Amino acid sequence: MRRLAKFPILAAALALAPVSALAELSGPATVIDGDTIEVDQERVRLHGIDAPERAQSCGVENNSWPCGRDAGRALAKRIAGQRVLCEEKARDRYGRSVAVCRIKGHDLGAWMVSQGWALAYRRYSNDYADEEAEAKSARKGVWRGEFTPPWEWRRQRRD
Repeated sequence: MRRLAKFPILAAALALAPVSALAELSGPATVIDGDTIEVDQERVRLHGIDAPERAQSCGVENNSWPCGRDAGRALAKRIAGQRVLCEEKARDRYGRSVAVCRIKGHDLGAWMVSQGWALAYRRYSNDYADEEAEAKSARKGVWRGEFTPPWEWRRQRRD
């Protein structure tokens, strides 16, 4: 503000300007898929993770299994009707809220990655790289077999 001292009206206007707050959503959640929920009638993409798509399959010992469906089920089981609190970090290109969502203080994105049901989405964040390394080492979730990372699976479907 010191530099604005030469412009008192501008300085006063900036001091009174409302700070743009990011949305905070809370309440019961409906699971759309392994990385998307709906809270208070708003679609929320979980920040920093990418889960297999609902129609995506993975392989274990030459057998296919519906890892995308299972990822969504794991998230639904974790939420199990509890109140979810989401703190918006951004909006994606589809207008969805991208948020860190918690149940009783526990980060749902971190949990999904730590259980192997989602990958750290490093294109946008490195927040869950440690959880991913632990899940991979323990062969949890998708890490117990072969899979295509969700972002590659989507790209293959587009091409």
